[in-house]
Amino acid sequence: MLTQSQVRLLTILSALALVLTLTDIVMFSSNQKSQNEFNNRNQYIQQSQQLEPIYQSVIRTLAELSAKSNDEQIKSLLAAQGINFTVNAPQK
Repeated sequence: MLTQSQVRLLTILSALALVLTLTDIVMFSSNQKSQNEFNNRNQYIQQSQQLEPIYQSVIRTLAELSAKSNDEQIKSLLAAQGINFTVNAPQK
C-alpha cells in the first residue's frame, strides 16, 4: 500500500505531467502556425524574385516613355511609388 505522502507525490507528478503535456500541445500548435506563416512569406519572396525582371522592364519602359513624351502623369505615378529618374541631356 502507498503511504499518504507517496499518493500526494504521485498526484503532484501526474498534475505536472498534465501541465507539461498541455504546454507542449499549445507550443506545437503555435509553432505550426509560425511555420505556415514563414512558408507563405518565403513562397511570396520566391515568386517576387521571379517577377523582378518583368517589373524592372515595365518600370524602365514607363520611365523612357515619360522622358520621351515629357509625360508628367507617368512621372508622378512612378514618383508616388518611390521611383525617380533624371533625363540626361543628349550628347552632341
